[in-house]
Amino acid sequence: VMRNKIKDIFLKYDDELFKKWLDNPNDYKITKEVYDNIDFSKYSELIPYKDYIVSRNIWTIGGDGWAYDIGFGGIDHVLASNDNVKILVLDTQVYSNTGGQASKATEKGSVALFASGGKMTNKKDLARMMMSYNNVYVAQVSLAANPMQTIKALKEANEYNGPAIIIAYAPCISHGIKGGMENSIDIEKEAVACGYYPLFHYKPGEDFVLDSKNVNFDDYPVFIERQTRFNALKKVNPSEADKLLEYNILEAKKRFYYYENLAKK
Repeated sequence: VMRNKIKDIFLKYDDELFKKWLDNPNDYKITKEVYDNIDFSKYSELIPYKDYIVSRNIWTIGGDGWAYDIGFGGIDHVLASNDNVKILVLDTQVYSNTGGQASKATEKGSVALFASGGKMTNKKDLARMMMSYNNVYVAQVSLAANPMQTIKALKEANEYNGPAIIIAYAPCISHGIKGGMENSIDIEKEAVACGYYPLFHYKPGEDFVLDSKNVNFDDYPVFIERQTRFNALKKVNPSEADKLLEYNILEAKKRFYYYENLAKK
């Protein structure tokens, strides 16, 4: 609303500075340049709206319980609207703030509240769903595994003139990492290296890019064994443990190969 007021005021005047803003209303550098050069004593009617002249991107940040479950309808609606909205999802794969309940981001075979015998269904592929709109910038990142890929994705998403969502792998205390959370950096690296968490970015109008390199699924069982959420399955549900963990690896391979084929196309 405020920016529409600014637009109406700028349209009233034959001023090259204002025309520059009207041609580039979502460009931070240009709108900042316009703001810095406006004589507000001459155009006092702009003063009530001056804080809205410079284009700013607003990021919404939340966990997977919100993004995959209880807030999914809102996220889906906003991203489909083609508004210039940016979303960062911290993918802890459980409801971290309320005790570690299973969410739709929880992997098959993972032990969590409401999935005490191991989750029986596959993880929702939120990134794949959002790419189906063809107008949404989408990326999956893991900061410790590839810091530059994370920075590049955040930068591209921020500069993209349209909706964007970045899903970041975020180890949680509920994962039961052996040695404690001080080893979460290693877990982030291992998740990518073994194919558990593929890294990629997709900018509409350009090719899909798979950023995961040299993935070795032979290391997957080691990654699984390092976390109580998976290795506890053999104690709480021994009859189904091997089958669920086998399905877990199978789904990870299918997910990775899907993105690998997408990159080849």
